[in-house]
Amino acid sequence: MPKQVYRIAVAIPKYGLIGGAEQFVAELTERIALNRRYDVHVFANKWVVQSDRITFHKVPLITFPKFLTTLSFAWFAGRLISKMNFDLVHAHDRLFDADIFTMHGIPHRVWVREVRGKRMSLYDYATDWVERTLVTNKKCRHFLAVSGLAKEKFLQAYGGTAPRMVQVVPPGVDAERFQKLDRELCRREIREAFRIGADDTVILFVSMNFDIKGLDRLMTALAALKSGLPNEILTLHGKTKDSEKFRLLVVGKGNIGKYKGLAERLGIADQIVFAGILEKTQLEKAYLASDIFSILSRFDTFGMVALEAMAASLPVIVSSNVGARDMVQSGVNGFIINEEDDPAEISGKIALLFDRERRLSMGKEAYATALAYTWEKAAKITEDIYETACNYSGR
Repeated sequence: MPKQVYRIAVAIPKYGLIGGAEQFVAELTERIALNRRYDVHVFANKWVVQSDRITFHKVPLITFPKFLTTLSFAWFAGRLISKMNFDLVHAHDRLFDADIFTMHGIPHRVWVREVRGKRMSLYDYATDWVERTLVTNKKCRHFLAVSGLAKEKFLQAYGGTAPRMVQVVPPGVDAERFQKLDRELCRREIREAFRIGADDTVILFVSMNFDIKGLDRLMTALAALKSGLPNEILTLHGKTKDSEKFRLLVVGKGNIGKYKGLAERLGIADQIVFAGILEKTQLEKAYLASDIFSILSRFDTFGMVALEAMAASLPVIVSSNVGARDMVQSGVNGFIINEEDDPAEISGKIALLFDRERRLSMGKEAYATALAYTWEKAAKITEDIYETACNYSGR
């Protein structure tokens, strides 16, 4: 007797576009759709079609006034989904009703007040209300967090009102795509394009939000590094203060003028290259052209760029506020920087990675770690949750 085919509704405002959550959902959903057991439908306002295995449905979105953005998506998506016969609804953004909710961020109220340090606006109150409606809805029985950090924040905010299953399902990475490229060719191409010396030690930073992802903290640490390597590091490697040349390669979007000004004040303007936004292939080459990856976010639910860097065999330096810390073993495949660590402490970790043998050894460990985080594994975990949830969905 053939197994039942389950109709799955997946909801997210933007599917497959630029952004961690948008890419996460596309990578995961495309793989789930390969399983003939699932008839997958995506409800979104904008999307990029990546295959013919998924049926897309246009969800209207009201963006002005701003406070209607979250409300309108939840309302229109809910109405469209309710008109069709689905066995399961998987929300990757805030809806009023779903069986599974994947948290790509943290509770909105916590994000605004604790991370951004701002007062709640009308938009924030509306978003918080939709989120609370979903979390307290008894039909929503599975909450999936992308990291241990996201799960921790969710339980702090909703532990008393949402005692259903909370499970960590981290994103995956396609490590093979880096293996298909010639590292030496990429190294020459990128370094020549941005006028970086062949022997310079390159620290890579990738982000679409320089402020939140801690670019200022990294730059301050590099200024401390330039002023003189810590004595214990100098003694360990027998180097002089000028024996290492380094460059910081900044990729992504942010207030470049602001950070160029900061670089001037810190005396490291000549050490920083602002590359802007790179298309996917060029970004992959930038990983392979670099030596160290660092992101010292004030808060980052996961930090896909850290996992991508590890897949490119780069040792990573991340803050303890980055969800990807779950995969970092300090001194083995990278370093975790605590919030209270001063610039000298951070620069000391970077200086340790100026040792080429140490850097290559830790890079190999980073790559081995990344191999354990595949999209196929994430899809299999999610499919198991679908099977369990479909048994009691009642839709």
